[in-house]
Amino acid sequence: MSATLETDEHKALRSAVAALGKRHGRDFDREALWAEAAKLGYLGVNLPEQYGGGGGGISELSIVLEELGAAGCPLLMMVVSPAICGTVIARFGTDQQKQEWLPALADGSRTMAFGITEPDAGSNSHRITTTARKDGTDWLLTGRKVFISGVDIADATLIVGRTEDARTGRLKPCLFIVPRDAEGFSRRQIDMELQAAEKQFELTLDDVRLPADALVGDEDAGLLQLFAGLNPERIMTAAFAIGMGRYALAQAITYARERTVWNAPIGAHQAVAHPLAQAHIDLELARLMMQKAAALYDAGDDVGAGEAANMAKYAAGEACVKAVDQAVHTLGGNGLTREFGLARLITAARVARIAPVSREMILNYVSHQTLGLPKSY
Repeated sequence: MSATLETDEHKALRSAVAALGKRHGRDFDREALWAEAAKLGYLGVNLPEQYGGGGGGISELSIVLEELGAAGCPLLMMVVSPAICGTVIARFGTDQQKQEWLPALADGSRTMAFGITEPDAGSNSHRITTTARKDGTDWLLTGRKVFISGVDIADATLIVGRTEDARTGRLKPCLFIVPRDAEGFSRRQIDMELQAAEKQFELTLDDVRLPADALVGDEDAGLLQLFAGLNPERIMTAAFAIGMGRYALAQAITYARERTVWNAPIGAHQAVAHPLAQAHIDLELARLMMQKAAALYDAGDDVGAGEAANMAKYAAGEACVKAVDQAVHTLGGNGLTREFGLARLITAARVARIAPVSREMILNYVSHQTLGLPKSY
């Protein structure tokens, strides 16, 4: 079977999660849904079985997020806690870190945020100014992060910092687990126009003292460990966007079937039907690339997954924005009412084009890495 075609187990997982999403709907309670999804084993479906997970991969986790999104109740922290942080700890963490965090991430009793973006660095890991320096056996972490999701509800944040290479003197990326209540670790909520269940924060780390075992993985393999988290992040962002696009499209399709003008449903008119059909095609194409990226990542092909994950995130972001726009347009004035819940998606859909990496940076990646064109920076 082709890696991009779903198994019977995947189809069953889709169906089960869709049923869960339908029960909660777009007026869902985030904590209640998180708890039920955890109890059913969906939050930790990608984590190792010996630590209470489902033993699956990002393929399975992306199905969970996509189907919840398609039901109108996406859980953004799934992108962060089990996908990024859980994956990094499962692949590179010490036995102690795995035992402490993975069972709790899998059963939803603890969550972990992820801090990479900085005011002056964006997602450019080579420009990150958050630095860690040794003080005896401890680490002292200093810096700032911005647009970090869910820090207020997370038990800890996986912070991307940089340490000095003793041999070369150059700074290299490293990942640290920083508890929410660590001394010198403060947060300020960013006033976002987009109202979402998960808030955004600016973080300040002022000589945050961490024990030696706060470092995740090998001090010399930071970039590898970082990208082990970023590829799942892109794949899960694609799932988030595809789910959102599917939700909007479903609302528009129902409306176009039922809304009658001049004795015919508006969906009978090609000017209404064709753009919805195009939106569906774009979402399906984006999903295929997402499935390819997830299959490559789960197979251990980090390089192949990097290219596919970036392409999937790009395609899904574009498809989502177009689907939401067309859905709102199909409903006309009703598309902007609270009753149908589409207007809020206009802003939310834009996020898929911006975060966690902009579409322009993805085009740079494909230009340089895939096409072999010279760098512009």
